[in-house]
Amino acid sequence: MRKLVWLLGAMLVLQACGTKKRTVASKNKTRTYERGNSEGYPMPSDTGKFIVYDINSVEEYIETFAEVAKLEMKAYGIPASITLAQGILESGIGKGELTQKTNNHFGIKCHTGWDGEYAYHDDDRKGECFRKYNHPMYSFRDHSIFLSSRSRYASLFRLRRDDYKGWARGLKAAGYATDRKYPQKLIGFIENYRLYRFDREVLREGYSATPPARDYEYTRYIVKKGDTLYSISRRYYVSVEELMELNKMNSSQLSIGQELKIKTEKLK
Repeated sequence: MRKLVWLLGAMLVLQACGTKKRTVASKNKTRTYERGNSEGYPMPSDTGKFIVYDINSVEEYIETFAEVAKLEMKAYGIPASITLAQGILESGIGKGELTQKTNNHFGIKCHTGWDGEYAYHDDDRKGECFRKYNHPMYSFRDHSIFLSSRSRYASLFRLRRDDYKGWARGLKAAGYATDRKYPQKLIGFIENYRLYRFDREVLREGYSATPPARDYEYTRYIVKKGDTLYSISRRYYVSVEELMELNKMNSSQLSIGQELKIKTEKLK
């Protein structure tokens, strides 16, 4: 239900903004997103469109995506200022070549287990695989899941939710970017455009600046027809890499009836 509320809220936010959008056909089929599983997470169907927003300045980017970043902060605890600064930097305010053809605002590569759409793009190496989304808001949600489900970023979620400097430095230390000046660039955007005001707006709504203590437990999952490691990772908010490591798997292939051990956050 939380994800469905997020989806509806994000759709209203993006529809309400004044930024123009344009519709283009994807290289393969054109698609749209709709509710498609028991978790309420939108999944692609075989008809629809690929939406790209025409944005011409940093201010327009902020106006377009600030509310989406705040929704992600409420759901996952990642400072809205950090999400916006990373999106501005990684996507070139949405005008970068990769972003224009994939709606990937955070430069997230395919990684093991990704079974969504993708596109190849020259980055650190020639022809690397990057995730592709039909709408920018799915990139924002995947960014939140990507950070929150990987152990390498776990230390960030112990920081105060308004500690944008700590988050900026922590992202670099955890290996999100190779640029030595990555933290300074994020902090520069946050302070020059006062992106920290969005963190404060969320906290004024009653959300705690101090992250709750996390406690974990292990559960068992029996693989069913149609399951992939990626779909299971989405369901339980863990990374494919962690699933493979925990279950001592050398391949991402699954068989029906296979039993998987899954680490999940214990409900308080």
